[in-house]
Amino acid sequence: MKKIIVGLFSLLLVATFLTIGATIGEGAGYVGAAKCKACHMKQYKAWEKTKMATSFENLKPGVKAAEKTKAKLDPNKDYTTDQKCLKCHTTGYGKSGGFKSFAETPKMVNVQCEACHGPGSEFTQIMKKNKEFKLDEVKAAGYVFPKEASAEKECLECHGGESPFSEKVDPKYKFVFKDRLKNTHEHFPLKYKH
Repeated sequence: MKKIIVGLFSLLLVATFLTIGATIGEGAGYVGAAKCKACHMKQYKAWEKTKMATSFENLKPGVKAAEKTKAKLDPNKDYTTDQKCLKCHTTGYGKSGGFKSFAETPKMVNVQCEACHGPGSEFTQIMKKNKEFKLDEVKAAGYVFPKEASAEKECLECHGGESPFSEKVDPKYKFVFKDRLKNTHEHFPLKYKH
């Protein structure tokens, strides 16, 4: 009987560690701009006026034909399922809570808040519980503060490398982080002190 109890306890312990390991390994997930909109309406409305808010449309046949031709892409091809394109024209592509397909996750199309600020499932919980949270607290939970130089790395995942719209592919294309930061969306004072 004692061996059975020890065996069951060991099995339970192993299952617990596997569950904890799987949860930790997943990290934060994406929640979508609608979650952000609930508290940041002004920022959301400013974002809606940007090119980022309609970036998925550019993948459709016939849209931005001149730009696609210049980038040596077929302007009549449907790129809405092209993995190389989806990682930069959707939010969280291939990641927990992120874009999977237009049919499964239509709310994750376009370059939304979390594309720049990081997956929000963990830091939005902190913000929701305490309106006067500390910025360091949400940063520790995965929030990316775009004004910091480390945020430029996030931008270059799409505005650098093998993208047809990068300096590497098109030497005339220039991505200047400070200029782009000004043009993302209008930044309004936050309601609560952080």
